[in-house]
Amino acid sequence: MPLKKAPQTLSYRVTATTYWPEVGQTDDNPMETADGSIIPTRHSSKTRWLAVSRDLLSKWGGPFHYGDKVRVRGISDDLDGVYVIHDTMNRRHRHCVDVLVSERECKKKSGFEGRWTNIKITKYAEPTPWQAS
Repeated sequence: MPLKKAPQTLSYRVTATTYWPEVGQTDDNPMETADGSIIPTRHSSKTRWLAVSRDLLSKWGGPFHYGDKVRVRGISDDLDGVYVIHDTMNRRHRHCVDVLVSERECKKKSGFEGRWTNIKITKYAEPTPWQAS
C-alpha cells in the first residue's frame, strides 16, 4: 500500500495591524464585511475575525478564501490564534492582515493597537480526531 503524502501547509509572512468597525477605518457600512457577514455588536479580539489584503485572496490570485481558518503567530499572546477570514483590506495593502478588535480594548489595554511585521499566517486544518482501527 503506497504511503499518502501529508498535505502541504500554506504559510506566509505578513504585516499585521488591528482595526475596529468605524467609517474612518472601513467603508461606509462598517459592520458588514466583504463576505457579507455582520460583525457582532459586542465584538472583541475574542471574535477572531480577520481581514486580508487582496493579494492573499483567491479572487485576486491568492491562496485563501473567505471562510478559511488561518493560524496567526507573532503578534502577542492576546492576539495570536486561529482566525476566520471575513473581510478584505483596502487595495493599497499587500501581504497584510487586519485583526478585528474593539475600540474599547485598544483604549483599555496597551498592545492592542499597532503594526507588527514578520507575522506568520498558516492555513489551518482542523485536527482529525483519533480513532482506534
